[in-house]
Amino acid sequence: MPMVDIDWLKDHVEVPADLTYERLAADLVRVGLEEEQIHSSQVTGPIVVGYVVSAEPEPQKNGKTINWCKVDVGPEFNDTDDDGNKVPRGIVCGAPNMAAGEKVVVTLPGAVLPGDFKIEPRKTYGHISNGMCASERELGLGDDHNGIILLRNYGFSEDEYEALEPGDDAMYLLHLDKPLLEINITPDRGYAFSYRGVAREYHHSTGAAYRDPVLELDSNAPRGADEAAVTSRSGSRTMLRFMAFKRAIDIMPGPYRGFDPGARTPNWMRRRLIRAGMRSISLAVDVTNYVMLDLGQPMHAYDLDKLSGPIVVRRAKPGEKLTTLDGKDHDLSVEDLLITDSPNGEPGSRVLGLAGVMGGLYGEVTAETKNVLLESAHFDPISIARSARRHKIPSEASHRFERGVDSALQPGAAEMAAELLTRFGGGQASENPVDVDDTRPRQPIDFRYCEVARLTGLDTEDSRIRDILTDIGCSVHEEGDGRASVVPPTWRPDLAEPCDLVEEVARLVGYDEIPTTVPPAPVSGEVGLTMNQLRERQVADELAEYGLTESLSYPFVGPADFKAFGCNPEEIEPVSVEVANPLAGDRPYLRRTILPTLAQTVQRNIRRGLDNVSLYELGHVYLWDPQAPAIPSLPGGRKPSDEQLKALDAGLPDQPLHVAALLTGKAEESGWLGVHRDVDWSDAVEAMTRVMDRLGADFRIDQPESGDVPAQWHPGRAARVQVGDEFVGMVGELHPHVCTALGLPNHSAAFELNLTGLFAHLDGRPVQAKPISTFPPVKQDLAFTVDESVSDARLQSVIEQAAGSDLESIELFDVYAGGQLGEHQKSLAYSVTFRSSTKTLAQSDTEALRARIAQAAEGIGAHLRA
Repeated sequence: MPMVDIDWLKDHVEVPADLTYERLAADLVRVGLEEEQIHSSQVTGPIVVGYVVSAEPEPQKNGKTINWCKVDVGPEFNDTDDDGNKVPRGIVCGAPNMAAGEKVVVTLPGAVLPGDFKIEPRKTYGHISNGMCASERELGLGDDHNGIILLRNYGFSEDEYEALEPGDDAMYLLHLDKPLLEINITPDRGYAFSYRGVAREYHHSTGAAYRDPVLELDSNAPRGADEAAVTSRSGSRTMLRFMAFKRAIDIMPGPYRGFDPGARTPNWMRRRLIRAGMRSISLAVDVTNYVMLDLGQPMHAYDLDKLSGPIVVRRAKPGEKLTTLDGKDHDLSVEDLLITDSPNGEPGSRVLGLAGVMGGLYGEVTAETKNVLLESAHFDPISIARSARRHKIPSEASHRFERGVDSALQPGAAEMAAELLTRFGGGQASENPVDVDDTRPRQPIDFRYCEVARLTGLDTEDSRIRDILTDIGCSVHEEGDGRASVVPPTWRPDLAEPCDLVEEVARLVGYDEIPTTVPPAPVSGEVGLTMNQLRERQVADELAEYGLTESLSYPFVGPADFKAFGCNPEEIEPVSVEVANPLAGDRPYLRRTILPTLAQTVQRNIRRGLDNVSLYELGHVYLWDPQAPAIPSLPGGRKPSDEQLKALDAGLPDQPLHVAALLTGKAEESGWLGVHRDVDWSDAVEAMTRVMDRLGADFRIDQPESGDVPAQWHPGRAARVQVGDEFVGMVGELHPHVCTALGLPNHSAAFELNLTGLFAHLDGRPVQAKPISTFPPVKQDLAFTVDESVSDARLQSVIEQAAGSDLESIELFDVYAGGQLGEHQKSLAYSVTFRSSTKTLAQSDTEALRARIAQAAEGIGAHLRA
């Protein structure tokens, strides 16, 4: 997020002399620029200016040469000798550029540098070093650690340098004592990624006088010519404007002064860049970065002597590659927009950079560069956003382009960059820049002033609305009868509809001025929650009461998720909904089940040190039908017909509501003397059963053959959940390969239910209470020998049907295999309670019940044991 420096902000807008960062944050929040954080300095003093009185080189045994220096740090900080006189401090310095007569930055004992590095007197190389002469990196001002800061080379004028006295506060000189405000910019406010934009918003908030620097820059900028020097083959209006400004060489034949490659970036510019979070690299690169931060126009500088015209802006070809400035190689996509030049007379044959994202190594500005070509362009936001995400190289430039750069800013930005390079680097700027302009004028918006009151309730006069729209840069032409034709400014691509203008008026009048009214809610038909909404809450409540935590995950999945869950991407991708502009390039599909996205959340918690993680989620899944009809393109501006809406619905994917839970770690852990049990399939079955019981669903669990179990489930420890004849979900343990791929504990258990399908089988009728019998119960244990393929649910269903209404309860309490039972046999033992509602059951009655149960059990191969 952008950093705001009050000293820089003053260049564009008047601010009070006593403005604090807290007050600035409050002023910007009022117009929608949220405060992220106020960053205080990581450096504390004393840090002062020092004058090197002497620097005696002393070679060491290790081959290194150090300087034993006497440094005057002013009367307040100098040492005191035995006679009570102030004398320079003794400091050991190993920097190669240390020399007597220099003014340097000295960190004294008690100072703390970035990284909590405390300065203390210490003995080294046979001396007591009573302080330290600092480099840029040690103070957090840059990456230069080849030598200490010599203030004569740090951007001060001769008069300013001569005025520096030993003991002066170097923290004040270098702005080390000043905080910074970090603000949060919403995607529709890309213009606020610059001081030009932030200053404009401060003006809107406080009424402070604002001066747009682009107006003067545009008036001074030379007009474009020689468009043949740049050609566009991008298509689809992707390259909307490309301005190339030759700096330090004239297009027309004649003498020119070359750019000084050794020119240093002035101190004030370096300081501002560093405080904005950027490294100072070289004058040419620093100037382009400075213009981007100041005005909002991303720029790029090329070594002109390495290029061959014409410059061609085109799409990438299959198989092309690019090594970007960060040293990484990228396989280019045919959708990438490239900046290329034309060596050997072959137009566009050499790739210079990824347009709007990052430049390539070839053509970059180096220490030997004498002639510079400045690029100031405007590209399609969507194309830039996709390239940055595709190659995972978001940059300061792409952040701005994908949010919308001012389409009329390019000449002014190029003029500012050329003027700065001329002032600080010598040379001469071309009077004939190349300007290929394919931008189109903003279309007027037909606006009714009454829309403000209708949409917001604000009682605002038409004149004030007109003044607000004019102040944000709109051209307002009165049409009469409460109407106006409004042309938005070029830096506000987000203003396209009347409602956008209403939002701007509400924002600047103040959201706190919008009246609070309770809308009427006439009662007609059903009120409150629908039956399915109530059931959703019951499901969530039941799982929360069982001890699970609700989670919400993004519904995006990709090939890595398919692979982790044992799915074949070639089979699942054609039936998955693909997102046209995904948030993450490696997850371009919408989920077909909840478990893959829920597993990402569980995995993240485990990696952060949590051992026992049990989460659940209610959400939609998206089932694409490749045979579905194409979604029609409906006209705007009028309500679609019922037939059009039906055609739209027919082409949309099915989106049933699911609930899923994933349990890991310990199921029970009650202290060092208590029970310790890991989660297994039974915990998932219990959670699922509680949900079904809460809903009153009549369900059964069927364990399929091992070959019919989905790949992500453990064969033998997973089962299908059926409601009637409909399959509504799975429950059990995840397959070991899933646990291994995701880093989950062994035997992690889960379930997932299709609530849309389940709710369709619930009639919603109230449960009919049965009278409580006053007759005594009869409790018995029944044990059956069955084939191992017979499930408990199947046998229990047979017992219930045979016993009829006299069976009050039945519970499985033992499962046994082996011993005398024989191969492929098992024993299932039940505790049953018989109770009649009309009489006391006699022994003959219970024996008759046992006989009916035994006879019915024989039908499935179950034998009642004596």
